[in-house]
Amino acid sequence: MLDRWSANWVKRPLEWMAAPLAARGVTADRVTVAGFAIGLLAVPALAMGWYGIALGLIIANRIADGIDGVLARRSGATDAGGFLDIVLDFIFYSAVVVGFAFADPERNALPAVTLIFAFMGTGSSFLGFAVMAEKRGLTSPVYPTKSIYYLSGLTEGTETIAFYVAACLFPHAFPWLALLFAGACGVTTAIRVITGYQTLSTPSIPGLTGESAPLPRKAKSK
Repeated sequence: MLDRWSANWVKRPLEWMAAPLAARGVTADRVTVAGFAIGLLAVPALAMGWYGIALGLIIANRIADGIDGVLARRSGATDAGGFLDIVLDFIFYSAVVVGFAFADPERNALPAVTLIFAFMGTGSSFLGFAVMAEKRGLTSPVYPTKSIYYLSGLTEGTETIAFYVAACLFPHAFPWLALLFAGACGVTTAIRVITGYQTLSTPSIPGLTGESAPLPRKAKSK
């Protein structure tokens, strides 16, 4: 929900950080993998109760995720790079939740399982629509620089980062924070399923692509 605004806030700092890497020939894919490796270190840090260190690693991962996007746009985004970025992001998001479960299994395990279940809903609706949108040649007017077209919702990247920050700062509140965020993810899934189904139920005009492709729904009654 907040990604469209936060993207503008962080655009200039990320470009500043990406500039020296681009000058040295560092590729977006290398930054993606390095950021993922850094992010995974948050799992043992959380398990040990080192929440401050874990928060630093999570933030570093998210900064790397922004930098790799800048580098990809400068050198030309690739399907392979977009695929790698999306897959590693999803693994990272779930891994952090597992780290909180390890930190205090008795209190955190069930809320963590509930949240990962909710992540399955947001992730599957995210990727499922993207696949169908790609078949139709649809492009996103909201996120034109993204490698895939996906539907917005209450819980996107910005909200997820805010949840992780709150959970690291207030680890004893993780069960309630996780259940609250899982509920928001459920709302996001419902929105995406309904909106995606309605969008894809509209037939396309042969020979056209993009946002103008779908016919009005009433045309189906012919």
